[in-house]
Amino acid sequence: MNIVESNTIQKTLLIYIEVDSLNQKEKLEKSYDEFYSLAHSSGVEIVKATKFKQKIPITSSFISKGKLDQIKNELIDLDVDLIIINHQLSASQNRNLENFFAKRVIDKTELILDIFATRASSYIGKLQVELAQLNHLSTRLIRGWTHLERQKGGIGLRGPGETQLETDRRLIGKRIKRLNSRLDKAHKQREINRYSRKKSRNKLVALVGYTNAGKTTLFNKLTESMQLAEDKLFATLDSVTRKNKVPDHGPILFSDTVGFISDLPTQLVESFKATLDELKTADLLLHIVDISDTDHKIKVLEVNSILEELGLENIPQTIVNNKCDLVCNSKLSPMRKRKHDEIFISAENESEFEDLRSSINKNLFNGIYEGWVSLDTSLGNIRSQLFDMGCVEEEKISSNGTMFANIKIGNDELDQFIGLKGFELCHDKDILFESTKA
Repeated sequence: MNIVESNTIQKTLLIYIEVDSLNQKEKLEKSYDEFYSLAHSSGVEIVKATKFKQKIPITSSFISKGKLDQIKNELIDLDVDLIIINHQLSASQNRNLENFFAKRVIDKTELILDIFATRASSYIGKLQVELAQLNHLSTRLIRGWTHLERQKGGIGLRGPGETQLETDRRLIGKRIKRLNSRLDKAHKQREINRYSRKKSRNKLVALVGYTNAGKTTLFNKLTESMQLAEDKLFATLDSVTRKNKVPDHGPILFSDTVGFISDLPTQLVESFKATLDELKTADLLLHIVDISDTDHKIKVLEVNSILEELGLENIPQTIVNNKCDLVCNSKLSPMRKRKHDEIFISAENESEFEDLRSSINKNLFNGIYEGWVSLDTSLGNIRSQLFDMGCVEEEKISSNGTMFANIKIGNDELDQFIGLKGFELCHDKDILFESTKA
């Protein structure tokens, strides 16, 4: 087993392989750039990157014999501690490659897990990362314990016992059960929080999308938060929910979530389903798209595929095309005409936010009513309800006891009051007339 000190910057060789038999769906034009950025995000020093094509993966080592020999010859002149491959490897393939190169080898799954481990900051986030790591490690224990494959035998050593490998599997199994138990407890608390939110007027809007699409930047602008927003993959790992701070919106909670990536390993989706399950209670999904990215169409499909896997395809979704400031007008104008039902903004510059706010309010509340209403003296309970909802901006009472309230409320919420005897929409001149009479 090849071990590298955790506090050293590892010198790395990247191996990017295009395997024809695995390219069953449309691939990203810049998939190599994404893989390179992913490796760079982990903090390694990339000494060299090798790209090549291959028809099918080899069962024993994934990489063909000729390419293995070529890479091994290149390694003679390279000072490399680590090799990263852009595919998911089986335990035996991983072990065989390490033995052949005499270097530590990791696949895309381990790379993403390493990034997640460094970025997780919340209690639940750390539990989920550890759970994903242990689930991944449990299939690869043999790598470290090949010298203890057999149980000891002989006089004084016969009888019940277990190998070190079996001991580790048992201990990891116990730890996984403990982590699942803690996560269940944490998510029950979240269920209580979600129940409390449902009882209030607050609507939940979740920001979803491909990693590095600008979700956190937009989240910060909408909620006046200071969440870390960086131009790198998986800058956000822990879901964060904050209350809307923009007066033009109604009572809304915005939730920033972990970004998705193409070919996201299954165990990672499983481990983070608990966090993403919170999205199931969202009233609206804002699907943030980096419109300046040449691969944005494929990435939209990737995100929708994961949302479907999570059972979120029936939640209303609005496409928000971000980073419009990075696209020239000659390209942007035709896009706006073709995608007239989508929103175009620049979160960094806060441009076109009026369209975004209007779309959110229309989707959540069927628009917002801002104006005066009159309430008969018999509707004191309705007056109290409006105050409890936080809708009342100003109140006046006429000489005959009629109550006038200047309210800000969603049209869907207003519908429950329209038609009540003594409840009427009115205009400023009505208020002025009644005040003059008083």
